[in-house]
Amino acid sequence: MAHPGVVAQRGGERVADRVYRRIAARAAADALAPAWQGRPGTGPYPKVSALLSHGRVRLTLHLELPFPSDVGTLARTARDAACRTVTELTGTPVTGADVIVDRLHPAAAG
Repeated sequence: MAHPGVVAQRGGERVADRVYRRIAARAAADALAPAWQGRPGTGPYPKVSALLSHGRVRLTLHLELPFPSDVGTLARTARDAACRTVTELTGTPVTGADVIVDRLHPAAAG
């Protein structure tokens, strides 16, 4: 039986799709926090979508990153943290994660 907003079922518990999104976004934000040090604020919060299929979840992370920085390394760091944390906290395997860098934030001229 399908339930609106429910994307997974483990035993008698159900995990809503928004839970995967929130866990992944928080993990990515925490992983990126050191890159934002020395800049105003903590950096934009990542936007995440999650697609559950056959008991596995696939993530898409939309990131805004500081610049200059090693964009590839930051993207991998955020992706790896999101995948690891989702699996650890929900028990749902992550089959993959796409990272889209939507914007680069240049350092303030000083």
